[in-house]
Amino acid sequence: IILLGGRTGRDGIGGATGSSKSHNMKSLTTMASEVQKGNAPEERKIQRLFRNPEVTRLIKRCNDFGAGGVSVAIGELAPGLQIDLDAVRKKYDGLDGTEIAISESQERMAVCVEAKDADKFIALAQSENLEAYRVAVVTEEERMVMHWKGQTIANLSRAFLDTNGAVKHTQAHVTEKDLSVLSKALYGNLREMAADLKTASQRGLVERFDATIGAGSVTMPFGGKRQLTPAQSMAAVLPVLPGQETDQASVFAWGCDPDLLSTDPYSGAHAAIYNSVAKLVAAGCDYKLAYLTLQEFFEKLKNEPARWGKPLAALLGALDAQLELGAAAIGGKDSMSGTFLDLDVPPTLISFAIAPIKKQDVITSEFKEAGHPVYLFGAAEDGAESLKKSWEALHELHKAGKVKAAWAVERGIGEAVMKMSFGNNIGFKSESNIGNIWHLGMYGHLVAELTEDVSIPGVLKIGHTTENDIISLNGDAATIEELYKLNSDTLEDVYPVHANENIGEIKTFSFEGKCDIAPANKVAKPKVLIPVFPGTNCEYDSARAVEKAGAEAEIYVIRNLTAEDVARSVEEFSAKVKTAQMIFIPGGFSGGDEPDGSAKFITAFFRNPAVKEAVTDLLDNRDGLMCGICNGFQALIKLGLVPYGKIIDTDENCPTLTFNNISRHQSRIVHTRIASTKSPWLSLMNVGDVVNVPISHGEGKFLASPELIAQLAANGQIATQYVDLEGNATADIDFNPNGSLYAIEGITSPDGRVFGKMGHSERIGDGLYKNVPGEYDIQMFKAAVQYFNK
Repeated sequence: IILLGGRTGRDGIGGATGSSKSHNMKSLTTMASEVQKGNAPEERKIQRLFRNPEVTRLIKRCNDFGAGGVSVAIGELAPGLQIDLDAVRKKYDGLDGTEIAISESQERMAVCVEAKDADKFIALAQSENLEAYRVAVVTEEERMVMHWKGQTIANLSRAFLDTNGAVKHTQAHVTEKDLSVLSKALYGNLREMAADLKTASQRGLVERFDATIGAGSVTMPFGGKRQLTPAQSMAAVLPVLPGQETDQASVFAWGCDPDLLSTDPYSGAHAAIYNSVAKLVAAGCDYKLAYLTLQEFFEKLKNEPARWGKPLAALLGALDAQLELGAAAIGGKDSMSGTFLDLDVPPTLISFAIAPIKKQDVITSEFKEAGHPVYLFGAAEDGAESLKKSWEALHELHKAGKVKAAWAVERGIGEAVMKMSFGNNIGFKSESNIGNIWHLGMYGHLVAELTEDVSIPGVLKIGHTTENDIISLNGDAATIEELYKLNSDTLEDVYPVHANENIGEIKTFSFEGKCDIAPANKVAKPKVLIPVFPGTNCEYDSARAVEKAGAEAEIYVIRNLTAEDVARSVEEFSAKVKTAQMIFIPGGFSGGDEPDGSAKFITAFFRNPAVKEAVTDLLDNRDGLMCGICNGFQALIKLGLVPYGKIIDTDENCPTLTFNNISRHQSRIVHTRIASTKSPWLSLMNVGDVVNVPISHGEGKFLASPELIAQLAANGQIATQYVDLEGNATADIDFNPNGSLYAIEGITSPDGRVFGKMGHSERIGDGLYKNVPGEYDIQMFKAAVQYFNK
């Protein structure tokens, strides 16, 4: 048994049992050790290791370190085990045997391999900058035995462990509920609905998370040309290694209505299942292929039958819905300890649903075109069978190419048409003969924009899309802009989307000179060296992009567990630079962007004399190219490679990248305009071309003196600028996400051979980002390859 990954500390001791306890004010000072400390860079290394088929074929069994730590993660791997707790590497000294055995410190794995494969597995792990070492052996005797400091501190028979403790019984009582409230309208009018917390835009929260990592996102969290229509599901292509392609995607959605669950846990859980599956149908999936997993939270149940009745009712509601839809729950997680002093968590059951789909078949949520009919797909009569028939009808229309957009109703049809209108500023006018159905809870129903009128039982035409930016529901009308302001302002103080920005006029740069440099030695298939630092997370996307352009990608992991690892990494990387034509520093969060700022570890590595000499030789003597994106751009700036073309000691007069104006991470699609084609990286573009590009960063604001910026512009070194929908450089945060001076997104060295930019131009692919229209290919990788072989 090999322990792989992070070291063991006191964090997480008692975490599993602690999550099932009721807490009080004393918990803040007595139970801090129960909280686990995450380590994202370490987790990323494990992900890389486990993508290697040579590694995974060695593994017989594997457990992550969740509840119970060593005792469970290793204890579950085999009936008989001898565990050496002294072998477990620790974050610090002072842990006793029990603490080592039950610590739930994260980013660790227990892996069982054949004895003959142990050294090979450990060596492969070390090549990924991971600690891996033996901690236990499998024995024939079916007992779990733990040793610590020469003593046996645990010796338990497997037969005892497998009993799972004593059988438990309890009583539950499901109380009668007043369900009349469920038939009442949720809102009185459009404006009330738009401003409600339950429908409020969550954009300020959602954009804190990277939505494009892996270059597999079929849909963005917000769609339309204005990126304001929320997606109800996540659609992504299955991840494959560079050099491989697939059109197989999956769609993931969830359902939960806290109000409904609090009113009646049975109805709330039943609706959660239907809502999660309906969102899959709205995305183009076949509901018959859906699977579920459930997450439940309830108050501390004590010995009170009425409290036990709440999860029981929710269980029955979820089960009935699953039986009606033929959708199995294949996993789940629960917590029955949601009580703090006199506060109880509301009855909560969240249904997560997943289904397969081809990426080209995904439907997105935003209205696409004015003049299209809009229909409500729902039950012609009460019952699951009628609702499923309407889902099947929508799916058939989709296969025929007649569905342009769809939305699973949650807080009423009014919310559906409002949010579908936001993305492309397309209005909606209801049919004159429609009753007051706009603000009723109708879980399982779907609103769809079709290309033509249809006549299907149970499918009701409710209106049509319009060029006017007005939503009109039986005379209740408001402009899209007014409704969006109400909708977005609700959470602006908590999760802002605006920052203190000066939206004045910014010069849109244009440098008319073309690339006039070429390498002395041509190479048919140039080699691109891609270093991976602790925290790098874009190396696969980068390798795929350069290989697709015709280059050879070599990913090299920089190791830093020991001084010897660092020295060897310097030596090996420097040698590899000599055989490469390009260096590409990918994005991520090297060293966790700590302490206090990004790319420090990358910068320190490249300042090593051997690495610096190799890079200088590549650029000055061998006409090589270099590129850095996001975290890589931050490194190039701090090294001086942009804008100066060489590694220098930078000072306060040099440009820098600093924290976004909004003081948080930003993830969205931005528009960038080509300002100069002087660089070989941009030789296939034209000045004025506008390209969409995903961004994901917290420190992307470009700062430099006005004098230096003027000098860069005159020399054609300002390569790209953030622009609005009209192609004009802007400080508006919706287009310039970090507040960069002069809207600068990318710059080059004086000769153009070194190119740094914030936007992830490597995260592109056919069929991605379907709900944000535009051109995504900046052709920089193809241009770099042609530079060497044309």
